[in-house]
Amino acid sequence: MPNTEIVALGFRPGRAKLPAETAWGVPLEPPIVLSFDVEEHDRIEAAVGLPVSNERRREYADRMATATERLLDQLAAAGNVPATFYVVGQIAETHPRLVRAIAAAGHEVGSHSHAHTSVRRHTAAGFREDLKRSVDTLQQVIGRPVCGFRAPTFSVTRATPWAADVLIESGLRYDSSVFPIRHDRYGVSDAPRHPFWLEGDAGRILELPLLTFQMLGKNVPVAGGGYFRLFPPALVRAGIRQLPAATPAVGMLYFHPWEFDPDQPRLPLQRMARFRTYVGIGKTTARLDDLLTRYRSRFRRAIDVVEELEHQADRLPRFRLAHEHLPAISPVCSPSAV
Repeated sequence: MPNTEIVALGFRPGRAKLPAETAWGVPLEPPIVLSFDVEEHDRIEAAVGLPVSNERRREYADRMATATERLLDQLAAAGNVPATFYVVGQIAETHPRLVRAIAAAGHEVGSHSHAHTSVRRHTAAGFREDLKRSVDTLQQVIGRPVCGFRAPTFSVTRATPWAADVLIESGLRYDSSVFPIRHDRYGVSDAPRHPFWLEGDAGRILELPLLTFQMLGKNVPVAGGGYFRLFPPALVRAGIRQLPAATPAVGMLYFHPWEFDPDQPRLPLQRMARFRTYVGIGKTTARLDDLLTRYRSRFRRAIDVVEELEHQADRLPRFRLAHEHLPAISPVCSPSAV
């Protein structure tokens, strides 16, 4: 969410490679990934510990499903725009038809953990179990591999360096949890702004960091969420314009279904958390429509971008949450059925 340092269609979802004329290494426009973190509104980090009645939780679950279905319709109406949905494993248990509908529409389904617990509140063993359970549950529901992960609240940080090894050992093909900014809840401010190898003791995994705009030597977060709702759309466009066309670069954007539901009951949050959570929530649908129109030829699922990046592995920088250098291994998730 915002901090005090900061005063696209005609494509059928599914497995696809970038056209040759827009492949990396050619001075044309890099791809953009629309990603949606699918969780009920009461699971957000700001609501941890809040008393929420079972009746209200059921209402939020119903509204999450409805908002996600509207997003699927919006993407289809815009020309079958492909996207990646990182889904909480428990939602696959309670709303299997919704998750199957996401996959059936040609979108990628990735893991957003099993219970939407921040990595910071896990031990390495607990995170490993939660991740495995989420991937197993999602795969059973959609009947195809799950190859990507996004941590709740971007909680793969310097405070959780062991998370890199858990991700590497999981067999996933990529992660998209690192936000290269400085923030009070998350962020790795010195991480690369563009795709890189996240290294650990067990090897490496491909990392797709969230979009930033570099200004006066600082990374301004413009990838989505509260930033998308608070900042003028021109700032998001500025971040996209900064994507270097001559190197492997990706514009990773993120949203939540609850951000497209301005009429949902408000959580009893503290003043700053309430501002971060609800500012601009009535503008998101129109702003997403503008993105879909403006960048109609550039949207790809994360897994399709990963396929291209893996052919250019030697061009990607390497980064560690810890500081020792250790050897690398290749991800093992098979892309063929995704």
